[in-house]
Amino acid sequence: MAGHILVLNTGSSSIKYELVDVETHERPAGGLVERIGEETGRLIHRTGDRPPYVRERPFPRHGEGLDAMMEAFAAAGPELEPVAVGHRIVHGGTRFTEAVLIDDDVVAAIEELAPLAPLHNPVNLTGIRVARKAFPEVPQVAVFDTAFHRTLAPEAYTYAVPREWGVRRFGFHGTSCAYVSRRAATFLRRDLADLNLIVLHLGNGASATAVSGGRSIDTSMGMTPLEGLVMGTRSGDVDPALTGYLARVNGLDAQQVEHALTHHSGLLALAGTGDMREVRARGDDTARLALDIYTRRIRKYVGAYYALLGRVDAIVFTGGVGEHDPATRAESLTGLERLGIAVDQALNQADTAGERPVSTAGAEVPVLVIPTDEEWEIARQAHALVSPIAVPPAGRPPVQGDVPA
Repeated sequence: MAGHILVLNTGSSSIKYELVDVETHERPAGGLVERIGEETGRLIHRTGDRPPYVRERPFPRHGEGLDAMMEAFAAAGPELEPVAVGHRIVHGGTRFTEAVLIDDDVVAAIEELAPLAPLHNPVNLTGIRVARKAFPEVPQVAVFDTAFHRTLAPEAYTYAVPREWGVRRFGFHGTSCAYVSRRAATFLRRDLADLNLIVLHLGNGASATAVSGGRSIDTSMGMTPLEGLVMGTRSGDVDPALTGYLARVNGLDAQQVEHALTHHSGLLALAGTGDMREVRARGDDTARLALDIYTRRIRKYVGAYYALLGRVDAIVFTGGVGEHDPATRAESLTGLERLGIAVDQALNQADTAGERPVSTAGAEVPVLVIPTDEEWEIARQAHALVSPIAVPPAGRPPVQGDVPA
């Protein structure tokens, strides 16, 4: 099916969107609506080489943000006639283990799963409802973050708690992990089926995933995206007794604790800001401690996943922090030289974009930076459902510098 797929990645306070043709590799337009729900919102719409179309005004809810996106296409082009719409859905529970065509039953099921991802599934549904109304005859596809982790074994996803609670680990950042795992295999000129990888997706949300043969075997996030690494505003791992303790000592109820662990913890609690760039710019003792805690947690997960995998063929950094913060990459892997992991200072600090190695020459375990492209992955999976024409799974053609000489 030739034509453009409109990808909607609706986050808790933003909407990323892009038009993608997975057959021709064209990406004629895309943009971002940010700071939804705040006093000052902004839309940036990009079309080819033309100057960006920018509008700054409040977007009280995601519905207004999506309306603004439609206005941007009408005002700045191109004409919006997608052959399909691909939606990023954060939580698919146990029901959705692969991308699916959206109908009323799928919408109802995603809504039922909202308690597992209260920040994400409801706004993901807003994107679905707006797009179904705007394009009633166009196929709509849901692509689930949790689906990549469907391969977790029972010993990896089962919590040691009463069975009647009906809880388990799901894992997230699956679309990112799927994309960068394939790209890492292409970069290394290896078959993905033969590779053991540790994928570190470090952004405002952060996770570590052990990937063996293209399959997730363990991941740091759990039943919700709160578990695991230290994040921008999320705590990551804490003692489960924390809720009970704070109820007894501080009089906080479970909802208050969950809200604080999600919105007021992580780097924000440690350093006063959830933005890694601002933490590094401060340079005081408080910021240094925050960075040490952040990178120590990553290092601990790398060591644990090395033990689970038995052999590691590459460590992959991706996400906003993973791709752009060389100090985080270096500090997260410090002291792991005996495991064959060593970062080259010059390569790591180089002002270079794209897919690249940052490990020392001849290192037993290559350390790679692979920019993620969740929009491409969503478009690829959507295309696979609505078109009989196969698309190479590695995604876009390699660009100069993808494959080491």
